[in-house]
Amino acid sequence: MFFQRFIRTIMTTSEAVIAKKVPIPPKGVDYRGKVVLAPMVRSGELPSRLLALHYGADLVWGPETVDRAMIGTTRRINPRTGCIEWSRVTSNNAKKNVDEESVVYRLDPVREAGRLVFQIGTSDPERAVAAARLVAGDVAGIDVNAGCPKPFSTTGGMGAALLRTPDKLASILEALVQNIVPEYQIGISVKIRLLETPAETEALVRRLVATGITGLTIHCRTTPMRPRERAIRGQLKMIVDVCHEAGVACLMNGDVESRDHAQKLVEEHVTDGAMIATCAESNPSCFRTGPLADWKETVERYITYAMEVENKLGNTKFMLNQMIPGKVPVFKEMMTCKTFTQTCRALGFEHLMERAKETDEILGLAVKEVNQPKQRQPKGEQKSNKADKKRKRDNDEAHAANKRLVPKVAETREDAVLAENKITQDFSAEQPSQSAPAPAAAVAV
Repeated sequence: MFFQRFIRTIMTTSEAVIAKKVPIPPKGVDYRGKVVLAPMVRSGELPSRLLALHYGADLVWGPETVDRAMIGTTRRINPRTGCIEWSRVTSNNAKKNVDEESVVYRLDPVREAGRLVFQIGTSDPERAVAAARLVAGDVAGIDVNAGCPKPFSTTGGMGAALLRTPDKLASILEALVQNIVPEYQIGISVKIRLLETPAETEALVRRLVATGITGLTIHCRTTPMRPRERAIRGQLKMIVDVCHEAGVACLMNGDVESRDHAQKLVEEHVTDGAMIATCAESNPSCFRTGPLADWKETVERYITYAMEVENKLGNTKFMLNQMIPGKVPVFKEMMTCKTFTQTCRALGFEHLMERAKETDEILGLAVKEVNQPKQRQPKGEQKSNKADKKRKRDNDEAHAANKRLVPKVAETREDAVLAENKITQDFSAEQPSQSAPAPAAAVAV
């Protein structure tokens, strides 16, 4: 009897633990059961997010955006695209007294509605709240970056540097939960990495899930590890258990290749979902089930989205560099393009040419279309051209030396005779006295 009561108590307790869930705010989103696009600098701009959503991503994270970059921006709706943009005069333009503004963050209020999570780079609670307030009304959640190992993030005490200051990280999350959640009715989450030991990781996770966050993503690598090193999943069960005890959703990140692969990992490690990064850069069709789409299909859709939202050409070409196989002939040709028109022409997207020309006009790239990209010459032709240039330079120098011998051009025969006599006299003066003067060269009339 006692044994049965004991078992029943354990089962009830386990069910309560499993059922426990931090309430999701009315305008927030639950991370459970989701396969999502990871936050990636450059690779997480709007066209990339739209492409991921097109192929089935449940949620998309924007690139880490530093709080200082957002504070001071102006929110506006682009009348041509319908996108919401936050822009400001860059520090470089300010130094040059140029008023031209640059877009810091851009989102699509229709296609990303309820599915976009804004990731913030911060090291200060007050700045985090100030920056989050600017965008919180237009996104489904705010995520704090506590895992980026890059110097541009860690040198400012942000990203993975926050893992060494858990109290500061917790205070940032608490400030966001206390201010943003009641004001904007969206959830707060955090993305971290593994610490040196399981005990340290567990202590950190327990500290963070007690702040009131709704989700935690664990990148299964330590801070020094790089993407080429295999993800470490040995601590996942412990992390998931701690999150579930607090009612917080737990996503896994690191070496997740596709939706099919994500589902297998979720079943194996009992996480609430998975986040895809690197594989989504090269082919975002990884978010659908089954085989990947051909690169030409994904590239065509991507560049269409890029032009629709007026994405910068530099960022567009960066993404094309990830998506187009390096061995195909069009790859090198595409990299020399200076405009969207040239890019579409190189890729054979003739049906997109009109849109490309319009985009070039809007972005101020149309003038570059006049000068076609320079074609690389064969090495033999390069050497021949260099030799021709050297001969021309030598001839020009010789011609200039001859002109110095004749002070002015002979306009009449009398001028020519005078010039000839002058040259003869000068030449004779330079010769030894015993030598007869040599005849002067004829001067053309």
